[in-house]
Amino acid sequence: MFLFDALMKVYVRLRLRWLRQAGLALPADCKLGGIPDFGSEPYLVHIGRHVAMGSGVSFITHDGGTHVFRHLDRYRKVIKYGHITIHDNCVIGQRAIILPGVSIGPNSVVAAGSVVSRSIPPDVLAAGNPARPVMSIHQYAEWCLAATPDYDVEEYHRDKRAFLLKCALRGAPPDTMAAAQAPPGEADRP
Repeated sequence: MFLFDALMKVYVRLRLRWLRQAGLALPADCKLGGIPDFGSEPYLVHIGRHVAMGSGVSFITHDGGTHVFRHLDRYRKVIKYGHITIHDNCVIGQRAIILPGVSIGPNSVVAAGSVVSRSIPPDVLAAGNPARPVMSIHQYAEWCLAATPDYDVEEYHRDKRAFLLKCALRGAPPDTMAAAQAPPGEADRP
């Protein structure tokens, strides 16, 4: 496992170096959950500073649908490409798809699985297919704060896995929640 992880890190570094040499604008302070698919024209993609992306994000810089009619004389010269710009301090959720010509404003979040077909303004949470602004970043921050239980930060940092498994989280199986909410010692009783 250690060897696989080491080889994967080398592959990621080499792949990102190649993409940057091919023209991808990707600052060193970005956080990537795997290597996004930057498409066949990475030089049309510009990523700002302090951007985080989940795994499976796809950047599509051209419209391949022109293949259907480009063989006809009238449309032989038709091409459709677009720049994609992700501004500073954004988060792009897992498996989001960003289409040609799109700009995502600074301090914005694109929810997982969203299809971004139009530009997203600054300071919003956008979600859906097609992605649309759902709430402001301030509203999103307040919503997250309201949903955060009171917890021991040191315990969380000491053993995140154990903490999350015992914590009553959204969508937890009923018996997990009951065990987390039961008084000490009662969760273990039959």
